[in-house]
Amino acid sequence: MHINEAQKAVDDWIRRYGVRYFNELTNMALLTEEVGELARIVARTYGEQSFKKGEMEGMDEAGRSLQMADEMADILFVIICLANQTGIDLEAALERNLQKKSARDFDRHQQNDKLR
Repeated sequence: MHINEAQKAVDDWIRRYGVRYFNELTNMALLTEEVGELARIVARTYGEQSFKKGEMEGMDEAGRSLQMADEMADILFVIICLANQTGIDLEAALERNLQKKSARDFDRHQQNDKLR
């Protein structure tokens, strides 16, 4: 699915099941909430925090959280909602952003000793 197709799919879903978009401020708060949920999983999976009893449910045999993909999808959904309701073409925005990063940072990371 291309990004513009995802934007249309989210818009179709909102119109069919969601009645209307939440306002931009509500969606920003929801985005923050979803990022926090992902951060909690990452902190326990890859960081130094430990899972509480019962939180290991939803882990695969390698110890990866099966919920991580769902949380990332939740974040993407809210980002797409914000883009749709503010008239932003995310596909074009990402293309511009990658061009900007390529021009600005074309050798920056290769020169970074911290990455070696």
